[in-house]
Amino acid sequence: MANVTPMRPKILVVDDDLRLRDLLKRYLTEQGFAVDTVPDATAMDRSLARTRYDLLVLDLMLPGEDGFAICRRLRAHDAAIGIVMLTARGEDVDRIAGLETGADDYIAKPFNPRELLARIRAVLRRAQNRPAAEPETVTRFGQFELDLNAHRLTRDGKAVPLTSGEFDLLVILVAHPNKVLDRDRLLDLLTGAERSPFDRSIDVRVTRLRGKIEQNPSEPVYIKTIWGKGYMFCPEGA
Repeated sequence: MANVTPMRPKILVVDDDLRLRDLLKRYLTEQGFAVDTVPDATAMDRSLARTRYDLLVLDLMLPGEDGFAICRRLRAHDAAIGIVMLTARGEDVDRIAGLETGADDYIAKPFNPRELLARIRAVLRRAQNRPAAEPETVTRFGQFELDLNAHRLTRDGKAVPLTSGEFDLLVILVAHPNKVLDRDRLLDLLTGAERSPFDRSIDVRVTRLRGKIEQNPSEPVYIKTIWGKGYMFCPEGA
């Protein structure tokens, strides 16, 4: 029987710092990834048109279109690709903004390459470890239909665009109807042993998800806040 070499995850590094691009290409290649690098959004678009990548390492401060705008644009068309945002700006407000635009994780410069590696592996692992679905495994609530096989949420038959992080969170909530899940439990279910580096990441994802499925996000009926305890998914919408 012939040996089958597993496909290496493909990573695209988008950063205008040539030295950092070269460093990350060498390091991540040594760790078993297939790595390409580009300096800006224009070159990134050309690479994405040619190659299907599993994850982007995306710098925030780029010439021309910045990382926030790029992330927002990509998420409008590709909910599945992992995005780790990379920047010299480490303030909490920028971290939260990065998550709100659809990034899966965020790391501030300067950083230890091993920490970036851990973040990359955690994002890829979440994508690979989504619950396996049996054929025609579909959950319906209100006007929505969640199809695990198709990795898709629809509303009255029309697709609702979700990032990979939003989709994974919704799957977890739907799998625990009418049960309160605190933030630590949600983080465990989302990331396993590796915790998110910022405490508010769950709250940000919940807010984004509410904005897509709730008629009035300020008065949610599906994803309710149980004050002092966590969140509860109510499939009946009441």
